[in-house]
This record gives sequence, structure tokens and C-alpha cells, in this order.
Amino acid sequence: MTSRFVVTGTDTGIGKTVFAAALTAALGSNYWKPVQAGLDEETDAETVARLGKVPTSRIIPEAYRLRTPASPHYAAALDGVVVDKEALALPNGPGSLVIEGAGGVLVPLTSETLFADVFARWQVPVILCARTSLGTINHTLMSVEALRMRSVPILGVAFIGGENTETERIIAHMSGVQALGRLDRIDPLAHDTLMAAFHRGFDISTLGV
Repeated sequence: MTSRFVVTGTDTGIGKTVFAAALTAALGSNYWKPVQAGLDEETDAETVARLGKVPTSRIIPEAYRLRTPASPHYAAALDGVVVDKEALALPNGPGSLVIEGAGGVLVPLTSETLFADVFARWQVPVILCARTSLGTINHTLMSVEALRMRSVPILGVAFIGGENTETERIIAHMSGVQALGRLDRIDPLAHDTLMAAFHRGFDISTLGV
């Protein structure tokens, strides 16, 4: 059975692309970023290819490539692009697939559609990436609630950052969502250090693959 996962986050800039790179590499899977907003610097797909040493043959091209690093609905408007949510059909093909969302679960894809709405249509298990720093309890519990309101399957929470045992415990306890593990701070950030940290923090057998 082909395994598919959505990697999303509680916010932007929390490290979900780094986590997605490690997960893609660990599973030997394909990677897909449906909507890339921001092209002037390294894109998320390019980051995954570099950090995960994922060959381009396993990187599925984005459905939309938007120039401005902004919410996709606004970046599309600036580019004069109309995003068709129906165009974001899951890719077919052999092998497992890691799909990376944009920012948090309630980021607007269009003026009428949130990313969580697309996740609900896909019905692919979500891995929710969350910081371990102050403020993450509120953001994570709200993200879980938003996903559950739309009947999105949640595989678990992947924590990113320094150890914060009580924060991780209370999020798992109050949400009822499995804590999958924690990706520690990585310095220097490179393929070898990333994969070593990932395998210290996560047991991929918990993903059911």
C-alpha cells in the first residue's frame, strides 16, 4: 500500500520544510509542494532536494509557482494567477509521497478556500509540525481543532526545537493526538546532521510504513 502524508505546521518558519526533507529521505519517498510562494530564494522543493539528498526524479513539480513570499491567495493575486483548488489533485504514481503545505493549516489558498479545506478533500493523514517554544500550546491545540472540525485525519504532532517535556506532554494530553517525536536544533544544518537528529528523535515505524 502506498503511504501518503501531509506535512503542515502551526505557523510559518517553524522548520516543517527541514522536517519534510528528513522524512522524505528516511522513507525514500517522493515529495510534492503543491503551491510555492516565493521564488527569489531557495524554494522548499530545492531545500528538500539539498538537505534530504532527494533526486529530482522524486521531486514532483509544483502545481503553482508564485513569485511573492506571501499567503498564496495574495501571491497569486499579485501574479495575476487564478488558483483552481480542483487542480490540486493528488499525484498518481508508485512509491510513498510527502506533501508539504504552506504555513499553517488555516492559510488561505484562495479568498474562499483554506489549506485545511484541501486537506479535508484529500483525506491524507496529516503530520502537524509544532515548535517547542513559548506559545506553541495555544497554536498547536487550535490547529488540531481546526483540522478535526473538517474531519482531517491527524497522524500526530512532530515537535521541532529544544526539549520541552511539559509542553510536549500537555499538547498530547489535551489534544489526544500522538506525539511522534522531536527534531532537535541542528547546527550545522546539513544532510548528515539532519538525518542523525531525525533518527534520534523519530521512529518511522510509528508512521505505519
